[in-house]
Amino acid sequence: MTQINLTHKKILLGVTGSISAYKACEIARLFIKSGAEVHVIMTPSAERFVSALTFEALTRNPVLTESSESWSSRLNHIDMGKWCDAFVIAPATANTVNKMSKGIADNILLQTALACTKPIIVAPAANTYMIEHHYTVGSIKMLKVNEVKVISPQSKPLACGDTGNGALAEPLEIFYQTAQSILEEAFWKDRKVVVTGGGTREKIDDVRYLSNFSSGKMANAIATALYLRGADVCLISTKEHTDIPQEIYTIDVEDTQEMLEYTVDAVRVAKKGKMSKATMNSSDPIYLIQKRPFLFMAAAVSDFTPKYPQIGKMKKSDIGKSWNIDLKQNPDILSSINKENLTTIGFKAEMDAKRGLANAQSLIETKGVDAVCYNLLQDSSSFGTNSNQITFITQADSVDLGESDKLTLAFRILDQCRKLKNE
Repeated sequence: MTQINLTHKKILLGVTGSISAYKACEIARLFIKSGAEVHVIMTPSAERFVSALTFEALTRNPVLTESSESWSSRLNHIDMGKWCDAFVIAPATANTVNKMSKGIADNILLQTALACTKPIIVAPAANTYMIEHHYTVGSIKMLKVNEVKVISPQSKPLACGDTGNGALAEPLEIFYQTAQSILEEAFWKDRKVVVTGGGTREKIDDVRYLSNFSSGKMANAIATALYLRGADVCLISTKEHTDIPQEIYTIDVEDTQEMLEYTVDAVRVAKKGKMSKATMNSSDPIYLIQKRPFLFMAAAVSDFTPKYPQIGKMKKSDIGKSWNIDLKQNPDILSSINKENLTTIGFKAEMDAKRGLANAQSLIETKGVDAVCYNLLQDSSSFGTNSNQITFITQADSVDLGESDKLTLAFRILDQCRKLKNE
């Protein structure tokens, strides 16, 4: 995971009496590693699974419990709710979920939740029958209605021996969704964005293909930064994306033609406004105006593809000592996209130090994009690294964003995008 910077952010972590309480240690560690200050609240039943001393050692802060609450310091259920930027309860037992939805506050954690005015994130963990009981299902719906973010549990083997829904979400996903509640911005929130990434793979036969060295890491970083800012992201990529938030909608593609088709379709969907509730059942639906969508074209698209891809595996003995492959030009995705009511950001990698910047600038005219992210590569070893150097180019200006890790650069790119004339 590329490090997310939460320096100066304050996280309140609530732990309840679930067998998965030990995973709260990993959740606390992720926030501490990001630079956040962490305080922990434990219910009496949580202390049966993990000691308060464990969390004090991890966070270097006193733990708020029934016995440690103090009114001579901020270690109490009122001040802790005021202090934090986000209150995440993980794991949250079915008992806690049901009580929270009814406004019951009969322990220190629930009292804090009732008094807290900051974003609250709840990650339930319980036996399948408990989590799917109609009371719990109704309580989760009620929490969502009251703007509590609920992180869905997983389906997997449970500690009780059953297999099914109810396991605590992965600590990294809890971290991502909590970070989003802190880092989201009004400009990006709910804005539909399409991101393409990775190098396309053009089939020669069923085991061979033409491609390039693109790792897809910059696209993953852009998608993650957009998600953390609150955007509605669709990532279309040829590469793995296991290290990004699970809430990002992903589409796996192989070749240029497939990427073109999915990108055109995703952009078309992104341009649609939200359907008015009053016209849901109408034969002539009316769409509400929404924020102008973005397209970040970070994929390294192959210029050519084999003219006659073969079925099966071609044998070396059939090919001979030399192999001439007929190629045809691929469609140009950036040129093919309808850019009306769409802000488009192109990406240009060059190895020509003298003409690279000019080549990148020319994309604004030749491809009709709003801005270009340009980076100068040294050689093939420049691909797949965790850092990058970007120049953000518009019709009016070029801004050097410096060299940094790709997620940091992604946030800098988004900051520059906000300066474009968009609605």
